Amino acid sequence: MQSRLEEVKDPSAARISSSRPFPVRLLQFFLLFLVIGIGASFLSMYMIRHFGIHNVALVQSTFRPCFQTPGTIESFIMPPVNLMHKMNDTELFWRASFDTRIKDYPFRRVPKIAFMFLTKGPLPMAPLWEKFFKGHEQLYSIYVHSLPSYTPDFSPSSVFYRRHIPSQVAEWGMMSMCDAERRLLANALLDISNEWFILLSESCIPLQNFSIIYRYISRSWYSFMGAVDEPGPYGRGRYEDSMAPEINISDWRKGSQWFEINRKLAIRIVEDSTYYPKLRDFCLPHKCYVDEHYFQTMLTITMPHLLANRSLTYVDWSRGGAHPATFGKDDIKEDFFKRILVDQTCIYNGQPTSTCFLFARKFAPNALEPLLDIAPRVLGI
Repeated sequence: MQSRLEEVKDPSAARISSSRPFPVRLLQFFLLFLVIGIGASFLSMYMIRHFGIHNVALVQSTFRPCFQTPGTIESFIMPPVNLMHKMNDTELFWRASFDTRIKDYPFRRVPKIAFMFLTKGPLPMAPLWEKFFKGHEQLYSIYVHSLPSYTPDFSPSSVFYRRHIPSQVAEWGMMSMCDAERRLLANALLDISNEWFILLSESCIPLQNFSIIYRYISRSWYSFMGAVDEPGPYGRGRYEDSMAPEINISDWRKGSQWFEINRKLAIRIVEDSTYYPKLRDFCLPHKCYVDEHYFQTMLTITMPHLLANRSLTYVDWSRGGAHPATFGKDDIKEDFFKRILVDQTCIYNGQPTSTCFLFARKFAPNALEPLLDIAPRVLGI
């Protein structure tokens, strides 16, 4: 009894005796966490100092949520913002060959003309083209294929600013020239609003104002590519029997390199793998010039009913030689344009017309100033 009373008399002693010492393992765990945290902080500071803060942002940017907001129709129909993509030709042509089977578009589609400039470098006629395009921004697209070594210097206000596509060397009379044309078509096809495609050079000029050209092309029943069965050494004489059976001599056609075609024909050219190797292997320079035969023959075989069988680009071959005439400043007179714009006859949608050419070449750089002077009066630009 007395011993129990003595235990109750000292309550503090009872509390001390009932408490347990602090667990050693828990203390070690906290110390380990502290060391790891300090080490991670020092490592992070070291990486930021020596490798830059952008590396951290790059690592963070790789995170993607498990669920993303579904894309809208706009995300599929918007044209590429930057034309300088990283695709090679095989990837580009594959992507460009996509086509919609349902032609009733579920959005407001304004059909555009793709103006494709195949050049060596500068565009000396750019000031005239600037005037031509002004005020029609929703109805056209521009694509430029130049030598890879050329660096354009157009101002941000120019319609040609950042309109160059990834390019390769294109040699006259070689398949690389047709490769460049297919490359232009493929890049233009990436914009679903492009409905018509016009191939031009740096020496080309428009012969009408934009409204007339847009109306002429958009209302035409046909695409414009010359494709004639020409006898003699410069026509059938360039054919090789090795092209058969894909291409027979009765299929062989010749025509101008400069064309205007619709979207259906553009896709057909880009996706072709049947006729390309035949022309590449057997239409060789000094006897055969592939840019005068490839598209002309292929489309005559596959889609002849869609061709008007004439070009919209005026070229003067009357002076003879391997190349057409070049027009300089002394040629730029009203009578010169009258011969092109009035003194002509052709068929448009089954009816005769004198409006046969919408573009012309070749114009020397020194023709620019007189062209700018005469354009408002004669060309309506």
